[in-house]
Amino acid sequence: VQLQASGGGLVQPGGSLRLSCVASGNIFSFNVMGWYRQAPGNQRELVATRTSIGYTNYADSVKGRFTISRDNAKSTAYLQMNSLKPEDTAVYYCNYLQSGVNYWGQGTLVTVSS
Repeated sequence: VQLQASGGGLVQPGGSLRLSCVASGNIFSFNVMGWYRQAPGNQRELVATRTSIGYTNYADSVKGRFTISRDNAKSTAYLQMNSLKPEDTAVYYCNYLQSGVNYWGQGTLVTVSS
């Protein structure tokens, strides 16, 4: 499975960004797609995940601000990020979990700064 992420950039505090991640390759019908992030000096942490049947999980720090969605027909996951804060600054990584195997996309940098 290969993952192609896009959508990062520079945004002011309070702004919005949308990340996209397209999966390709040997895709199974049940899988989990999500986003993790890693800020300088920090460990990689969960942001949000969504299963192919719609169950979602969010980090407490992003609940109410971020929304993960999917288009299963396109094997694509989206992360809509609203009310962004400077502490959301990080490299965001797309993740795909299938049959117990994790796949990672290249990171996309999100910088929240005035």
